[in-house]
Amino acid sequence: MSGHSKWNNIKRKKEKTDGARAKIFTKIGRELAVAVKEGGSADPAANSKLKDVIAKAKANNVPNDNIERIIKKAAGEGNSNAYESITYEGYGPAGVAVIVECLTDNRNRTAGDVRHYFDKFGGNLGTTGCVSFMFNEKGVIVLEREGLDEDTVMSDALEAGASDFQADEDVFEIYTEPSDFSGVRDDLEAKGYSFVSAEVEMVPDTYTDLTDPDQILKMQKLIDALEDNDDVQQVWHNWNEPEEEDED
Repeated sequence: MSGHSKWNNIKRKKEKTDGARAKIFTKIGRELAVAVKEGGSADPAANSKLKDVIAKAKANNVPNDNIERIIKKAAGEGNSNAYESITYEGYGPAGVAVIVECLTDNRNRTAGDVRHYFDKFGGNLGTTGCVSFMFNEKGVIVLEREGLDEDTVMSDALEAGASDFQADEDVFEIYTEPSDFSGVRDDLEAKGYSFVSAEVEMVPDTYTDLTDPDQILKMQKLIDALEDNDDVQQVWHNWNEPEEEDED
């Protein structure tokens, strides 16, 4: 499968975060804290958002001790951090659509940083709604294909309530409606499946190819700069990222 590859994207992110575990822990820590405050409960059974973030934390190898400590701190009176959720939209090189989801305690700092990255790497920050209409919010569950039977996985996924199933060379991709995501994930987890990733994502309707080496380099640098910023939680885009060739 050439061009867009879910597995390729996941490998790139995981390889990157292996060398920056503290940064990914910080980002997920913010999500956990916000989930506790917004959900009004530190009990995952009574706070579905918190339950989702805990599952995401475990998928990213955040130790249980870290998770429990962050939840307790967020539930305590002494935690004064107040994070605001802000989403920015813009265009990368050649008009690639980009959505940047942030959690910040300083809106001005974050806005300035995000605008700087877009300007520096050949893009421009747009207005709310300028690219989000090109994406659909979906639950996306990814399983490594090795050792699994395609028909069995597809049957289990659809029985759990999945809306779509796709088989790639390396992974199975299971799609759900956002409201069904937690239930489908829990059902598959109960059947013994483990996930490469499992979260609600912004999935593009169409993808944009870049052929100019300079534009490709700038687009990659834009994504890297955004993802390296502690205030940025997620970067969604419709760039058809090229497959990385294995080095001999």
